[in-house]
Amino acid sequence: MRVFLTGATGFIGSAIVAELIKEGHQVLGLTRSEAGAQALLAAGAEAHHGNLEDVESLRSGAAKADGVIHCAFDHSAFGHDFSRFVEVCEKDRRAIEALGDALAHSPRPLVITSGTGMGAAAPGTPALEDHFDHNHPNPRKISEIAGMSVAQRGVNVSVVRLPQVHDTEKQGLLTYAVQAARTKGASAYIGAGENRWPAAHVLDVARLYRLALEKAEPGSRYHAVAEEGISLRAIAEVIGERLKMPVRSLSAEEAQGHFGWLAMFAGVDMPASSALTRQRLGWNPTGPGLLSDLANMRPA
Repeated sequence: MRVFLTGATGFIGSAIVAELIKEGHQVLGLTRSEAGAQALLAAGAEAHHGNLEDVESLRSGAAKADGVIHCAFDHSAFGHDFSRFVEVCEKDRRAIEALGDALAHSPRPLVITSGTGMGAAAPGTPALEDHFDHNHPNPRKISEIAGMSVAQRGVNVSVVRLPQVHDTEKQGLLTYAVQAARTKGASAYIGAGENRWPAAHVLDVARLYRLALEKAEPGSRYHAVAEEGISLRAIAEVIGERLKMPVRSLSAEEAQGHFGWLAMFAGVDMPASSALTRQRLGWNPTGPGLLSDLANMRPA
């Protein structure tokens, strides 16, 4: 299959490139730079110049492909104050609609990306693949709503929902928790730290994207979850041990001063199940766990 991949030079996307090529697929990767194009060529993929703002580049890339994986997302809101988060989610909506334009009324699959939090039905219970709340307060729901919209035009859409995706160099939002620990001289959690976050190794996530593309079940949602929920206290303790610094419990009032914008997430309990994903796709994650990667993170 010839696969058009957005986000092809990113953390997750580069792993997807390798996974697809290993399994005999051809990859046409979206890139905005010549350096990105050279990286794609070195990995055995083709380069397609464009970006998320250039919807014509998205349409033309998708038109050349037998299937599309859309894992690009503008992360410019991360690391700041999240004031632009709705704006970047709307940008994702426009990108999904453009990709859908090229795939309408065709069996060619479109795999889009969301977050596991979109499957949360009730506090304290794991997010489920078959649940989606149109009234969810997180603007990331816009991506899934866009997917439903293009599905009504005959596009074969499925969704991969991401947890904290990790290796020894990056750990999703926890990358910023590590940065905060380095800045403040202590690793921290809020209250008892019993709230849980789901996680998966980046190579397992790449394999799930490939399986979702190949199985192409229209309307399906998949959770790239290897570990259903790891407590923030356990995470903070491993970070503290690795960085050789104290570990502190913070009050809700102290959290903003330590975590900055990450404080809005740091106390949230958001476990997620992948039972249906494993059953439907035969996906069995095998990579290192989050705590193992944090214990061996680079640099120390």
